[in-house]
Amino acid sequence: MTTVNVPAGWPATEEEARAVQDELRAEVVLDEPGPQPGTGHVTGVDVAYDDARDIVAAAAVVLDAASLDVVAEATAVGRISFPYIPGLLAFREIPTVLAALEALPCPPGLVVCDGYGLAHPRRFGLAAHLGVLTGLPTFGVAKNPFAFTYDDPDAPRGSSSPLLAGGDEVGRALRTRAGVKPVFVSVGHRVGLDGACAHTLALTPRFRLPETTRRADSLCRRALQEATIRQRPTSASAES
Repeated sequence: MTTVNVPAGWPATEEEARAVQDELRAEVVLDEPGPQPGTGHVTGVDVAYDDARDIVAAAAVVLDAASLDVVAEATAVGRISFPYIPGLLAFREIPTVLAALEALPCPPGLVVCDGYGLAHPRRFGLAAHLGVLTGLPTFGVAKNPFAFTYDDPDAPRGSSSPLLAGGDEVGRALRTRAGVKPVFVSVGHRVGLDGACAHTLALTPRFRLPETTRRADSLCRRALQEATIRQRPTSASAES
């Protein structure tokens, strides 16, 4: 497990963070198809928080895209690096997520975030932010549609409908299990929306959420639990 400090010069205010988003958003690449589903590595990243103790834990889990077997995994813990402000959640997560990715012993390949990319109020969610900073192909799979609208997809697995911001398609509602609530897919960087949906279906052979998300979620929660246990005072020190 890697321990992370808040990077020097990291945005401290809403205005600073929005300025960074405005600068980096111009670097997002949306005209590349991305890797073929079922090839190479695909990595899930996720985070867990303990706000009371000011701890965030991130996990990166690399899967073989063909078999969905775990190839490698890494975790990182650190201080929460930014206050909770809707639309700016990436600034709370990016430092530890980057540290977890950097601790992997192999290339991550395609990265799948538990969250949003283009489907974001400022069109620059975690998946886009992470993709620009790393240069990796990224997309997001979210559990709910945030503030966007969509028509319910048809019941069969693989059905989809546009996720809309006004008249703009910012992602898709995708049915990964027949008759089960859809997930919400949006591109981040260097991946097309058709490809992101195809990858999502390849990563959901049994459950609603991608295996990348399920495994990274479990790992980051364990890492957070271990970090909070280490931070608690021992009985002797508590009595002194």
